[in-house]
Amino acid sequence: MNYRYRIYPDTTQQEILSEWLETCRKAYNYALRELKDWCNSRKCLVDRCSLTQEYIIPANVPFPSEVNQLNALPKAKKVFPRLGEVPSQVLQQAIKQFHKAWENFQKRGFGFPRFKKYGIVKSLLFPQFKESPVTGNSILLPKIGSIAINLHRPIPEGFAVKQVRILKKADIWYASINIQCDVSVPDPRPHGHPIGVDVGLKNFLATSDGVLVKPPKFFRKMQSKLKLLQRRLNRKKQRYKNYEKQRLKVARMHHRIDNTRKDFHFKRAHALCESADTIFMEYLDFTVMAKGFLGKHMLDGGFGQFRSIVNYVCWKQGKFFGEVNSRGTSQECPECGATVKKDLKVRVHQCPECGYTTDRDVASGQVIRNLRNSPD
Repeated sequence: MNYRYRIYPDTTQQEILSEWLETCRKAYNYALRELKDWCNSRKCLVDRCSLTQEYIIPANVPFPSEVNQLNALPKAKKVFPRLGEVPSQVLQQAIKQFHKAWENFQKRGFGFPRFKKYGIVKSLLFPQFKESPVTGNSILLPKIGSIAINLHRPIPEGFAVKQVRILKKADIWYASINIQCDVSVPDPRPHGHPIGVDVGLKNFLATSDGVLVKPPKFFRKMQSKLKLLQRRLNRKKQRYKNYEKQRLKVARMHHRIDNTRKDFHFKRAHALCESADTIFMEYLDFTVMAKGFLGKHMLDGGFGQFRSIVNYVCWKQGKFFGEVNSRGTSQECPECGATVKKDLKVRVHQCPECGYTTDRDVASGQVIRNLRNSPD
């Protein structure tokens, strides 16, 4: 599990962490540049070689694999002393992250790794600790020392700290601590009271028990203030202090919207787990739906994140979570199973066969629940 805590590095520590982020970004870009040069040098014909576009690299130079680039780091530190300021394992993680992106590109056939621009790297990973770095109200990191931490919830007994990832969101720093316990946790099975959950734009969620939750629309509520901040940012000149101050204000507003949305998702997920023992949700590809004319509303709802959070909370509380195919769930009667065609503007389900009447979204939740509870 991952526990995220707020940390409070002083001014010197913030400068060091920012320099480490920039060094890791340059190491990532250098590894990518080396791989692209090697690939471009192998694209020319056998009897000729381009002198204008591709670099000429000898044929006996090996492919810059992950192992080769990691082994080259000690020599690179002698040429570039700045690399030695970063903890060795943290610098190695930047190279490993690049090769993970390269392996994903080879498997999928698309998504070639790109160069990272200035300021785009926001995290540092400390992959290994002999002892727990958290002591009291501080966390001890190599080459930087002790940093104050807000330990709002203690680390459970029996869990060992495996990794620590330092995150920077706007001008706020966090420590995401990965903890592990060697216990066997059985996968929950369907049991107890089941409910079906339907998500949408009219109602954020509707359960088969008749619970309706209105969408909070965090982005829509704060959009006017965000628009004002972005307009002020657009009037500033880049590379100036006033531009950086205004950019942080915009970043803080985005971070606030993200925090309020995630807090709402966790609260609704816990409410669902408290009301039922088995939860079923429809499976939808929200990435495709977010590209339509209602894309802003879909992204504001964060339905994909909510589904992942519900699955995580169910796993922690021993509740069963299942996904159901969404095809036809809004066009079927939950009582008799008859097909009832309805447009999006029709918000009430009225079955002409059995006369069952209820809210459209509640009926969809009941169909989702019945699909997984049926003997088929």
